[in-house]
Amino acid sequence: MRVVLDTNIFVSMTMGGRVGKINDAWRAGRFSLIVSDAIVSEYLDVMQRPKLHLSSRVVAITIGRVHRKAKFVTPTETVTAIIADPSDNKFLEAALEGKADYVVSGDNHLLELKSFRGIPVISAHDFSERLKGRK
Repeated sequence: MRVVLDTNIFVSMTMGGRVGKINDAWRAGRFSLIVSDAIVSEYLDVMQRPKLHLSSRVVAITIGRVHRKAKFVTPTETVTAIIADPSDNKFLEAALEGKADYVVSGDNHLLELKSFRGIPVISAHDFSERLKGRK
């Protein structure tokens, strides 16, 4: 299963809690994380925000794991599906290029799409439920 994780989901899973189960599933190889350089740059930028209180060590380890384990794609198509927040389009571009099975997001702009060119856009809860069914 190939999955694009929106930044809010990626950062939340790094911090643990209920969404942390997605991190456990990724570590166990239950899905492949699809990213682009733009997505990883945003992951890094958000993880370094002081309000998150993530140590530079945790950030470095997490981003290092992304570089080792994630499938990097270089989108060849520019998407303009989300006008209200154009920066969200990078997740759709990576999903198309990486032939993703899901885009997982907590962002209403993405979730409102429900699907983009046949790729379901689902919440972390829905994705966790789908992971449970694929043991």
